[in-house]
Amino acid sequence: QVQLVESGGGLVQAGGSLRLSCAASGRTFSSYGLGWFRQAPGKEREFVATIRRNVDNTYYADSVKGRFTISRDNAKNTVYLQMNSLKPEDTAVYYCAATSYYGIRQYGHDYSYWGQGTQVTVSS
Repeated sequence: QVQLVESGGGLVQAGGSLRLSCAASGRTFSSYGLGWFRQAPGKEREFVATIRRNVDNTYYADSVKGRFTISRDNAKNTVYLQMNSLKPEDTAVYYCAATSYYGIRQYGHDYSYWGQGTQVTVSS
């Protein structure tokens, strides 16, 4: 069982940066792959980034590649999403999620545990 709590969202101007954090409970954090997803108003949830369990192998959606960086600190049971060069279209509720599957997982149904979400708003 893993509980996830996101933080770090807020209001930022276009071109600015934010760093989201997701703190996890449990002693087996390093054995989970972690992902970030987002959902804008009136849109379906979409994949943003993922990092594999135990290794720093990452994968990004094309829309954020080169601007966002996912990382994890297993000693702190925390996964991060550094977001740079933010655009108004990045506005959404951002969720972190954990999966026990191996490999790169970009689909929400592969993730068993979800946080409550944190709002990111980018003004133009």
